Amino acid sequence: MIKYSFPPISNPNARVLILGTMPGAQSLVLNQYYGHPQNAFWKIVFALFETDYSTDYEERKSLLLENNIAIWDVLEACIREGSLDSAIQEEVPNDIHSFLKTHPNIRHIFFNGQKAAAFFKKHIKLDEGCHLTTLPSTSPAHAGKSFEMKLKEWNLIKQR
Repeated sequence: MIKYSFPPISNPNARVLILGTMPGAQSLVLNQYYGHPQNAFWKIVFALFETDYSTDYEERKSLLLENNIAIWDVLEACIREGSLDSAIQEEVPNDIHSFLKTHPNIRHIFFNGQKAAAFFKKHIKLDEGCHLTTLPSTSPAHAGKSFEMKLKEWNLIKQR
């Protein structure tokens, strides 16, 4: 089954771009980034900025925008059954180059997991100017690290 990603969440002042791979099944149903309740993404973001956690999607988006963080996915479309990145086939990348041209303050791209970084490196070639950092995946399928360990690594975002 072909799946499509969401438009980015961003503002013109964004300094950081976080790229996932492709929305999972629960996210697609809810039409929300990181919609699976066991995905740690939003809990990490709220913890990073020492803000009370909220399940309200508008508040979640506002927290990103207030901190000049953009999120998007490396892939625009793919064929995938279920939610596992390992099941992705026939992927089509998003136009990251055009996005970066309209967001000139972005100097650091963080990948939410190894697969996002791998698809980016496969499809996107950037000139110098952006630092690339792969962070541990927030997906519940990647439980090899504790929340605290992931949070410590994700803290790099605040330093940008």
